[in-house]
Amino acid sequence: MAGQGTPQKRFQQRFQRGLRKGFPAGVKRTIVVHSGKGGVGKTFVAVNIARALADNGLKVGLLDADIDCPNALKTLEMDGDLIANAEKKIIPLEKDGLKAVSMAPLLGGEHEALLWRGPRLSRAVEQLVHDTDWGELDFLIVDAPPGTSDVPLSILQVLEGAEMLLVTTPQDTAVMDAMRSAKMAQRLKIDVIGVIENMAGVIFGEGGGERLAKELGVPLLASILLKAEFAKGARPESISNMANQNIFQ
Repeated sequence: MAGQGTPQKRFQQRFQRGLRKGFPAGVKRTIVVHSGKGGVGKTFVAVNIARALADNGLKVGLLDADIDCPNALKTLEMDGDLIANAEKKIIPLEKDGLKAVSMAPLLGGEHEALLWRGPRLSRAVEQLVHDTDWGELDFLIVDAPPGTSDVPLSILQVLEGAEMLLVTTPQDTAVMDAMRSAKMAQRLKIDVIGVIENMAGVIFGEGGGERLAKELGVPLLASILLKAEFAKGARPESISNMANQNIFQ
């Protein structure tokens, strides 16, 4: 195939071979919450799914893999330093039965910028996945960065066997970008298990999530209306209900 012998291709193949793949020991199921573009509420959805599953008595971990813009811990109102145990594994932060790990505590301040290039970012993802002492988990929920570039690609390669949950808003552009993410998943043999439409209602319209789900042949798990109280951290009833749906059992 053309391009296989180029230095760039050889480097990419060597780098990918060097990444540890698969689920961390003790993790039964991993769901990557992903979107084609930013600003659609992906972190809001990932955090609330993790919280809802934990509230239903399951053992849940949340990995904030949005390496350069980590804010899941702030959404969860969790803070503290990440420390290592005797085996040099990261000890997750924990609140109300939900474990969480993020780059945020390592940045030196919530307004600090992380100026890393692709290979270093990809290696950081691998370390957060495999060098964390997750313990026994029913679910590892991963808040992935949007798009189809280095970091989301590395997440799906490292978490071999994971499933993807797509988040979109109703607008055509968001749906179009989410379809690109679905195509990435298909090429990597990652199952897309469903679609969540966020911010539905008068401002952004409705129906985009349903169209995307229909085209992909997967269920529309929820359509979340845009409401002011959700900006304050309230969990929409549709996400609470999702924790009891067959797709999470």
